[in-house]
This record gives sequence, C-alpha cells and structure tokens, in this order.
Amino acid sequence: MPRVKQTARVVDEDPADDSDNTHSGHAFDSDSDGAADVSQEYSIGFADSVPLPWVKPSDNKAVFTNPPLPKKPFSEHPFSGLLLNMDKTMKPGFDSIDCKVLGEFVAACIKKHLEKKGAPHLDAKNKEQREVFGTLYKHEDMSMQSEGTLCTLKDYMRLMIPLVIERIESDQSKLEEVTEETSDGSNVNIDSFKDLSDNKVKTELSEIEKEAWKLLHGAVVTYCANPVGTVAANDPADKQPLNYDQVFLRDFVPSALAFLLNGEGEIVKNFLLHTLQLQSWEKTVDCYSPGQGLMPASFKVRTVPLDGSNEAFEEVLDPDFGESAIGRVAPVDSGLWWIILLRAYGKLTGDYALQERVDVQTGIRLILKLCLTDGFDMFPSLLVTDGSCMIDRRMGIHGHPLEIQALFYSALRCSREMLIVNDSTKNLVAAINNRLSALSFHMREYYWVDMKKINEIYRYKTEEYSTDAVNKFNIYPEQIPAWLVDWIPDEGGYFIGNLQPAHMDFRFFTLGNLWTIVSSLGTSKQNQGILNLIEAKWDDLVGQMPLKICYPAIEGEEWRIITGSDPKNTPWSYHNGGSWPTLLWQFTLACIKMGRPDLAQKAVDLAEKRISADRWPEYYDTRNGRFIGKQSRLMQTWTIAGFLTSKMLLENPEKASLLFWEEDFEVLQNCVCMLNKSGRRKCSRFASRSQILV
Repeated sequence: MPRVKQTARVVDEDPADDSDNTHSGHAFDSDSDGAADVSQEYSIGFADSVPLPWVKPSDNKAVFTNPPLPKKPFSEHPFSGLLLNMDKTMKPGFDSIDCKVLGEFVAACIKKHLEKKGAPHLDAKNKEQREVFGTLYKHEDMSMQSEGTLCTLKDYMRLMIPLVIERIESDQSKLEEVTEETSDGSNVNIDSFKDLSDNKVKTELSEIEKEAWKLLHGAVVTYCANPVGTVAANDPADKQPLNYDQVFLRDFVPSALAFLLNGEGEIVKNFLLHTLQLQSWEKTVDCYSPGQGLMPASFKVRTVPLDGSNEAFEEVLDPDFGESAIGRVAPVDSGLWWIILLRAYGKLTGDYALQERVDVQTGIRLILKLCLTDGFDMFPSLLVTDGSCMIDRRMGIHGHPLEIQALFYSALRCSREMLIVNDSTKNLVAAINNRLSALSFHMREYYWVDMKKINEIYRYKTEEYSTDAVNKFNIYPEQIPAWLVDWIPDEGGYFIGNLQPAHMDFRFFTLGNLWTIVSSLGTSKQNQGILNLIEAKWDDLVGQMPLKICYPAIEGEEWRIITGSDPKNTPWSYHNGGSWPTLLWQFTLACIKMGRPDLAQKAVDLAEKRISADRWPEYYDTRNGRFIGKQSRLMQTWTIAGFLTSKMLLENPEKASLLFWEEDFEVLQNCVCMLNKSGRRKCSRFASRSQILV
C-alpha cells in the first residue's frame, strides 16, 4: 500500500486562532495517496483530567492544539476522519481510508448506545447519557497494521470511544442529534466491545472473590488517615511477622492493579507519591551510601512520640533500602516496578497529570540515571548482585538475570512514554532509545534458546579470538545440562536465566519470560514460543498450583555450592522451584496479549480449586506444587491480589491491553549494533519486524 509523508504541527492555541505558534513538528504516514481535506474542526478528548488534543486536518496537514479545560465542542460527527495511534509524544498515524470506516463505526456505536438507553436522540440534560459518551477508551501505544481495515477495527476501537458530538454554535452548549445511518457499520461486530466508562467491576462476584476482596481491603495500611499500600501478609495467627507487616514495592504491584481495575485509584496515587518522597532519604550501610535514585524495598508506618512527648504522637514512614534486608542487598527492581506502576496508573485512570508533576519527573530521571550510568560492563543488560529482585536470596542469579533485564526494558519503555521532552531531558531520551535498541537485540540474539539454538550451542567451537566469532561468549557445549536435552519441546522455546562470559544459566525463570512477552522484549515468534513451551510442559511449570518461579530446582552438591546450603531454598521449595500463585496475574496478562486467554483461564481455575481453602499461601512446595510451603506465610497479600487481578483481566481484556506493549518499530529501526559485514547472520530485530508487519 503506498504511503505518503505528511506533516503534523503541534501548537498551543485554540483551533479558532489562526496565529502560528509552532513548537515542534512531527512527520507521520498515510496509507492513502492523499488525505482528503476536512473542512470542519473536531476534537478527540481523553479523560476530563487530561488536556484535550484538538485536531484540524486540512491541506494534508493536521494541527494539534491543547485548549484549556473544560471540554470544547466540535462540529459534525467525524465521519471523514479520526486520528489514530496518537500518543503523548504527538506521533500520530493517520489514514484517511481507515478513518472514514472508523468514523462510520463511531456513528454505529452512538446509535447502538442510544437504542440501549431507549433514547431517540442525545439529551444534554441526561446525566447518564453524558457519562456514557463522555469517556474515551484509554489510549494504548499500538502501531498501525495493513492487514485490511475491518480486521484492525477492534484494536483501534480499544483506543477510543466517541465523545459527545456538539455543534459549535454561539452558546457552544447544544448537543446535536446523531441519527445518520451508515452503510458499512453493520459489518462491524459492535457487541464485541465493552464499555470502559464504568471503572467498577459489575460482574457478580463469587464467594471466593468476595473473600479475597475482604482480605485485600483488610491488608490496607494507612498513613495520616490515608491509604498508602498493603502489608505483605496479614495472618492474625502469625506471632512473628518479621518484615511481612511492611509494604513492599514489588508486592504491592498486583494489589495496586486490583484496586485500579476496581476503580479505587486513591491508594495507588498515595503509594506512588509517598514512596517517591522516600527516594530522597539518606541511605547508608557501613558508612557507604548508594545512588540517590534508589527506591526502597519496603516501608513501615510507625508511631513515634512527638518531640519527645509521651502524650502526643505522630506517624512516620520508616523505609528499608536493603540495609535491614537479609544479605543487605539493594532492591534493584523496586525502582523499575515503581515506573511500571506509574504508567499503569495513568493508563487505567486517565490521570496523566500525576506523571507530569515536577517531582515525579525528577524521580523518573533519578531512577534512570542510576540504571544508565556508564560502567565497565560490555553488555547493555544491567549487572546486579544475587538477590536483587523477587528472588531475594542467594540463588545463583548474580550477573545479568533475565528478570531484571525484562523489567529494565519495560521501565525504559514506560519512561520514554512519560518523560516530558525538553532541553534538560533530550539527552536522557536519546540514551533511553539507544539502550532499548541495544538491549532488545542482545536479549533476542543471545538469551533465546529453542531446539535449533541448543543444537547450535552443542556444536560450538571454543576459544575463538575474532570479531567474527560465532561463540561470542565462549560457551562450552558441556554446559548444556542433561535435563534440558530431553525437556525442550520441538515447538517453542524460552529466554535463559542468565548470560555471562563462559556461562549460560539454562533454568527457566517464569517472571522474566512472562515480562518479555508483556513488554515485547521478545519477537512475536519468541513470545508465542514461550507460551507454547508452557503449554507443552504444563505439568512441570504449572502442576497442581501455578506457577513455578523457576525450573528445575537445583539439588545436591550444586544446591550446596550455589545457595550456601540455604535451609529455606531447599529443592522444590521457595525460590528453588517453588510454586508462586502471585505469578498468575502476569501469566494472565501475557496470555491475553498473545491471544491465549484459554491458557490463563485454565491456570486460574486450577488455583481457584484450593487457594482459598489453603488460606492464600505465599508459595507451594514439591515438584508439582502439591504441598503448602513449609515456611509459607498465609493470608499472603500478593497471592490474594494476583488472583483478583487475573479474574478481572480475563473479564475485561480491553483493560489488559492498556498494561502491555506492542512491538516498538522505532526500536527496530534504531538498531545500534552491527553483526559481521559478511551477512552471515541477520539482526533479529529486522527479522522480528518481518514477522509483525504484513
């Protein structure tokens, strides 16, 4: 399909203002030979808390402006065009042909909603009608495809729902009746779209779900009478909670998503802002302080006497940056999870004003500065110590563990969306783009294994001293473990757990592999291969309780050397092959993205059979996840929240689409690495693009 370059100018004035106050220009493509001029002006608005972008397409140009709130009307229904794929960086994808069909679909949606309400036309005084039409689907970064107009309508309409169409008249208040029939609207399955204007989950809750919600709300921690998080576990029978009575950043993420999906955003906003304040606290271990951008692993609300008084008290937040943790390990993943949750909050609530605050923008930059600091490492992946993520005890993941790399990639993509680009951040944004390209290539090329790749490693030559070396990391074929030869299926594959010089950790780490899917760190083919492998090895990776944190467990002498004979990480227990129900929500999100909700539903049904009766354990032991973990805490909050989030995502897959990423073509185009000039191997980035673009 021919493409025509067109120009979009971003300005600040109202469309009625003809003055030219151009701030920046962006090019975008059109799939038509020339977009038809549209004489009328119209706006596509987001939630009320977000400034509305105005669109004025004419003379093959689109002019964007940000009028002040409240919403301004636009004239005529937008049958002649809609703006597609517009994100906060104002990089639109505009296609006049697709837009015409979408405009007709908009009209069909409006007509169908009116018929459901029993109203022949829009009533400006009808509050319920205004609420139905006054909300837009949350925008999701989704690149245009050219498989045909109708097959992509569902994806596009997840992004947007029509606002109330208002005629521009002198009073700018009269709502125009929308009754025009469309010729092609009947070809679109309107019933497949769910209304997102209602944030609350309306489906009837089962008894288990009701119990879970009661427990989740019971785990809420307040600070100065405001909710700020949830404790890690809330078992009244536990007389020695240790640090399970604290709010952990990584543990709160599934709780936050459950609250957001249920329309309870206040606790998440408070959590984000209060943990941001803790970021600037002084943190010292034995007279040494880590980087300023480090986020705490957890915090606790303590009550202390006010100015030494025994009668007056105040609440304070007491953070732990790793100085109290077992092993004194800094929580590398905390800052990454914080950035990911910040984006999710904006997507699910429409409150993008939070991420635009000066203190929040500063917090993002501090975390990125800590992660992007130059060092001695030759690889684009993050170098960390053992125990610096969910696996927070010695388990042989030091170096460049998959979990950290997948979360790092996700955080970089989030940051690029949320950072306000100006003179002070343009270098940072450039560094993010470079790192994204380098990291995606590195992971896709060197971490991915399937039957073909393992056979290639099996035939590796070693001690190659050349820029053209095939075995770049000097991996010895003898490192291929015996269990892997018979375990890897013919169809499917996965990303290995770690890669360093002369070392590949072939264990399957579930969280890291799921996040390569969610973030599109892997190619489309690789992402599908991971789910194929999980399905083929269901008994090993899911068993009787989803999901294994890693597979297989390390045993015998290897266990003694790697864990230091850790009594908590014995084989098939805790982090050493234990089954963690909290991973269920991430598995659900990955399955929905790849069009396999059946797999997620199967896992949820499996967990639902016993998780409540077992009193919501932290983890399960044995090879098949049959026993409750020997040191597992009960009433574990992220087990509860993970189950609830999975249920809601399956019931509202359109909301799940706000939480994952599609392939980033800018990353594909900005490949910053070069393989040898002989063309012996092609960069996987370009191969991946051919899998996605049709």
